[in-house]
Formats: sequence, C-alpha cells, structure tokens
Amino acid sequence: MAMRVALFLAALPLGLALAGCQQSPDRSDEAPAAVETLPAEPDGGIGTTPTGTAAQTATEAEEASGTTIPTAIQGRWGMVPADCTSTRGDAKGLLTITGNTLKFYESVGTLGTIKSRAENSLRADFAFSGEGMTWSRDVELSVAGDTLTRTERGGDEPGGPFTYTKCAA
Repeated sequence: MAMRVALFLAALPLGLALAGCQQSPDRSDEAPAAVETLPAEPDGGIGTTPTGTAAQTATEAEEASGTTIPTAIQGRWGMVPADCTSTRGDAKGLLTITGNTLKFYESVGTLGTIKSRAENSLRADFAFSGEGMTWSRDVELSVAGDTLTRTERGGDEPGGPFTYTKCAA
C-alpha cells in the first residue's frame, strides 16, 4: 500500500503539469475580435482630441449659436485691484462671468432671455439668487479693452453703471 501511495504522489505533479498543457479548442473558424483604433492624440493622450476637448467643443457650439455670454465678456473682473488678488475670500467687488452665469460675492445670476448680443456686449434677463432671496434683472454688459461696464434695469436698487477692470490671468 505504501508503494501505491508513493507512486500516486510521484505521478501527481506530472498529471498537474499535463493538465496545464492542454490545448484550447481550435477557434480558427471564428472571426477575430474587433479592435478599436483611436485617433492619435497630439497632446500625448491627456484628454484632448485633434479638435479640442469636449467641453471646448460644446462652448464653441454655444458661442456660435449665440446662446451664451460672449467670450470677450467672460472672465474675472474687479471693481478695485484688490478684488482680483485677495486670497481671503473677501473680494466683494469681484465679478466672475462664465458662459451662462454672473457670480458676485454673495449672489449668482443665471442667463435667461437674451435681448441683444454682439461680440463685446450683451443685454439679457438674469435670474439671481443669494442670501436666501431670488430676483430678476435686465442686465447690460459691455467691454471696451480691459474695462467692463455693467448696467441693470428693474428692481429697487441702483442699477449702475458699474465699472470693472479685467483681472490678470
């Protein structure tokens, strides 16, 4: 009996080795798996395509359709130089403009109906919210060089004109 156990144990590694060497079934008649070929990326593959990022493409499409705030108006604007450089969050005169929002110190205005639009100007209705309140204003924005002028119509508060200077990048 000891001899049988010894022969079994000796044959065991050989059996395992042979089991690992089994050939897989011949699949030469099956179509090869599809291989997706991606276009070369000029930036080394960090997320852009030859035509730019998806976000840039969407912004360009919105800009071309005239449904956003013009690019010349977008950016960071300060009423005084310190509004552009404060790191303490106390830049009360800072106005940040994106494709569809005006962001002030304690309120945000969302672009609504556009009344007029040109490369360097916009007049539109904005829906504002801030400090637990909501309101609407007719806002006119125009840029000349590094100066932005904002004028508001409607509402009880003074409507400007307010003058801002473009913040350095």
